[in-house]
Amino acid sequence: MSEQQHGHSHRPHEHGHEHHGHGHEHHGHGHGPSGAGRWARWRHKAGHLVKPHSHETADKVDPALESSARGMRALWISLAVLGVTAMAQAAVVVLTGSVALLGDTVHNAADALTAIPLGIAFVLGRRAATRRFTYGYGRAEDLAGIVILLTIAGSAAFAVWAAVDRLLHPRTMEHIWVVAAAAVIGFIGNEWVARYRIRIGREIGSAALVADGLHARTDGFTSLAVLLSAGGAALGWQLADPLVGLLITAAILLVLRDAAREVFRRVMDAVDPALVDAAEEALLTVPGVRDVGELRLRWIGHRLRAEVAVVVDGELTVRQAHEVAVDAEHALLHAVPKLTAALVHADPALAPGAPDPHRVLAHHGS
Repeated sequence: MSEQQHGHSHRPHEHGHEHHGHGHEHHGHGHGPSGAGRWARWRHKAGHLVKPHSHETADKVDPALESSARGMRALWISLAVLGVTAMAQAAVVVLTGSVALLGDTVHNAADALTAIPLGIAFVLGRRAATRRFTYGYGRAEDLAGIVILLTIAGSAAFAVWAAVDRLLHPRTMEHIWVVAAAAVIGFIGNEWVARYRIRIGREIGSAALVADGLHARTDGFTSLAVLLSAGGAALGWQLADPLVGLLITAAILLVLRDAAREVFRRVMDAVDPALVDAAEEALLTVPGVRDVGELRLRWIGHRLRAEVAVVVDGELTVRQAHEVAVDAEHALLHAVPKLTAALVHADPALAPGAPDPHRVLAHHGS
């Protein structure tokens, strides 16, 4: 059974591109399912004339590309800040021989270097879709998340090795107050980067950037833990330094667990259920939509896509069903944050005793 026989399939468009799959001209003709529907569409179009939306204005900056640019800017700025912080701490490590500060420095350096795979992912994500990669290259961001996980794991392994070596070969910490100052510098640098990455990541919808920001925040607290090491050394407790190094390793492992959870959810196409609720509520307010069938949302990098089947009056013409699908798509794009594309399929409402038009498809899928 062809797709045209049981409803309407609406080609998705990228929110912000000039090639709008349906075009707003459909809103003007009088073939809508009801007068109320025509009035709603007229008001929607009038609103565009007053305040144009980015998905219909070709000379506007594509929000998806702009978000990638903001993500890149956040990465390079945080790379510079963490790089300076790590170099300052490294100089203190050479001067004092603190293994706790060494573990913190390595972790900060690894956190700074995570900007590289994420930056590559943002660049790839801006490439246009091809006939082979039909959804584009946004998944590169998820691959970068896996690289970040490996980097965190590597820094944890190095930190535990350094701490165990110092337990086996104790050494007196020198220039204790310099170590304490370096710990404070590490905290300030990491906390600033954490706030910046988390804010930008949430604004553009990048889970990888948010996770990296949370990673930096934990790094800041591990920097403060180095103060305990310096305090123990000041009191003459030689084992304070390697023991705090082990505590820092435990903190790194906790970050690794949380980051792994975020990356796993993104790779498995998990979304916040609140987004699904918002999509359903928006669709049910569209004139002509009787019910919402299958609804799927997925992240591709920091861009959200939707696929949905809506139930419409079975007596509508193809053109009228198309208009309902257009309105449903607009409702989704306005109601769901970070949504850049939607595929809307219209199914006819079944008359009592009528056969299910999808029965053949269900049979093929079993």
